[in-house]
Amino acid sequence: MMLQQTQVDRVIPKYEEWVRKFPTFRALAKARPADVNRTWRPLGYNARPRRLHAIAREVVDRYDGALPSDEVTLRSFAGIGAYTAAAVQSFAFGLRAPIVDTNVARVLFRVFIGQSDRSSTTLQKHLWKVSAAVLPRRHVFDFNQALMDLGALVCVARKPQCSVCPMSAICQTYPPGPELKTRTQ
Repeated sequence: MMLQQTQVDRVIPKYEEWVRKFPTFRALAKARPADVNRTWRPLGYNARPRRLHAIAREVVDRYDGALPSDEVTLRSFAGIGAYTAAAVQSFAFGLRAPIVDTNVARVLFRVFIGQSDRSSTTLQKHLWKVSAAVLPRRHVFDFNQALMDLGALVCVARKPQCSVCPMSAICQTYPPGPELKTRTQ
């Protein structure tokens, strides 16, 4: 949840502090709301620490302190949507779950689609299907992490590094040129 809309270099020190203060759901559930909010700052999106606190209390009360791994239960928690549930399943539990965040959506769009209105609901649903279709049966954690890293480091929003991209051979927007800007917006 810390990484949603926040850069990794800003999150790492806060994550380390958070885990020191709240190493378990029980510790977070017992914490005072003011301490939870203070520990979260300056990450922004201040509803998130309140949601995490509420999730921790629910996990302790209803699930004996163990976070469930199934999508339906994860999505029943306030503040957990499709992406976060899939990320938790993939990264925390090693389950086969496709993910689509901003970076992944950009990679999938450029590689497999190339032209369309990226903001349309229909396209967003299609990107989830594409993500599921390309997801391997094994090493899901590694694959999802690599896809996120590819979007964050190589297939970036502005000035993508297409010449070093491992997907350039099948990419619908490669070779880059003036048309890349208009084709991928």
